Amino acid sequence: MSDVAALLNPHHAGASHDPHRHSDAHDEAALRVQLAGTYRVFAMLGWSELIYNHITVRVPGPQRHFLINPFGLHYTEVRASNLVKIDLDGNVIGNTAYRANPAGFVVHAALHRALPDAHCVMHTHTTAGLAVACSQAGLENSNFYSAQLHGMVAYHDFEGITIHDDEGPRLVANLGDRRLMILRNHGLLSMGSTIAQAFARLWTLNRACEIQLATAAFGAPRMISDDIAARCTRDSLQFDPRHGAGQDVLDALLRQVERIDPSYKE
Repeated sequence: MSDVAALLNPHHAGASHDPHRHSDAHDEAALRVQLAGTYRVFAMLGWSELIYNHITVRVPGPQRHFLINPFGLHYTEVRASNLVKIDLDGNVIGNTAYRANPAGFVVHAALHRALPDAHCVMHTHTTAGLAVACSQAGLENSNFYSAQLHGMVAYHDFEGITIHDDEGPRLVANLGDRRLMILRNHGLLSMGSTIAQAFARLWTLNRACEIQLATAAFGAPRMISDDIAARCTRDSLQFDPRHGAGQDVLDALLRQVERIDPSYKE
């Protein structure tokens, strides 16, 4: 029986009779499937970075445990059963043939530790996102997508490869109450209370960066006023939990992944 199958089966050997534990196990199994599928979505969108970068999500239950991709596998190889469970220090929980990359978890750990609503954290090095992160201006308020992110994007200056724990408090301080961040000279970060919300935020930021990069070929962009951008952000409902917070979008992409290769659910 696979780990996921065991989680889904409340009568497997060694199971507790605690109904809350059964519920948590069932929720974790469902979360594993959605997270593995999201890794495949990233690969489909061209957001993977060889075997590097992460999407992390908190596991239900009283323990502060998280799921992360097994280090050494490409995003197209991630499955529900091979996701690695770790604690806030990057230590592997339970038995697994795979390992995590603790150095790559430093940024994620700082956010998960400090922010109760950051259940899911995503980090990318897309060409457009990294290009904007390397620009002096950062994200410009010049297109349909950036206009939906008014006051939502924070910045953190480059301090080198993110392997030092002491950078975490500075990153959290720079983030403040925002849930999107441009790591200068490095890439993009997104946080959400769900995988779908983090994805919707990240997709919008990355799309804004793509349009900004394309617009640069024509010279100076036509800027959008702050008041119009603020109204666009208020009118945009895609991040709002009352309107699904991106779940419909993520579900549509997961259906595409399902048609390409359903093995992510294994």
